[in-house]
Amino acid sequence: MIKLDPTWFELLQDQFDMPYFQHLKQTLIEEKKKFVIYPPGSKIFAALDECPLDKVKAVIIGQDPYHNPGQANGLCFSVADGVAPPPSLVNIFTELHDDLNIPMPQNGNLEKWARQGVLLLNASLTVRAHQAASHSQIGWQQFTDTIIQRLSERKENLVFLLWGSFAIRKKTLISPHRGHFVLEAPHPSPLSAYRGFFGCKHFSRANAFLKSKGIAEIDWTP
Repeated sequence: MIKLDPTWFELLQDQFDMPYFQHLKQTLIEEKKKFVIYPPGSKIFAALDECPLDKVKAVIIGQDPYHNPGQANGLCFSVADGVAPPPSLVNIFTELHDDLNIPMPQNGNLEKWARQGVLLLNASLTVRAHQAASHSQIGWQQFTDTIIQRLSERKENLVFLLWGSFAIRKKTLISPHRGHFVLEAPHPSPLSAYRGFFGCKHFSRANAFLKSKGIAEIDWTP
């Protein structure tokens, strides 16, 4: 039995009996016998548990969890309390400061965003320690693509913040008929942030859109 926020369980329950998801579960059981897997089991579905379906206002899509010890907490780009923000997250905070004059935080935990309705969804929800993208082919992407697709069909006037080519490719999953606002920029990685992530002003643009629809703005202070 999958333990999941009930609003998401209702939307996704048909997935859990499908062959790909049964294969995914069995793969994870076998992987855990041989490797350290991140995030901890209780945090695998944290993006959904911290941001119930009926509260979603914005969606940020990541690739897979951080793969170094103690970092991953189940929310994309976020790290656990007490862990120094990785370079991509530092660049996100730099843009946040430049866009909204929010002071650079020392803490990289983005749970506050999630609890306000920002779905911080990685395409893969687990990873082997020290092996980036090691679980990208085991079935997670079919599951998370379904989340994006159904969410975009169920809700109206969501903001999708797509950073980097991987996330931008997910645009094909977003319903064009529900009034969503899609923002695209290069990835905040130090390798690409200078190509247009810096200066994209996605945070203020997201809030301006939400305000125009009569939806409460997001306090982007981490």
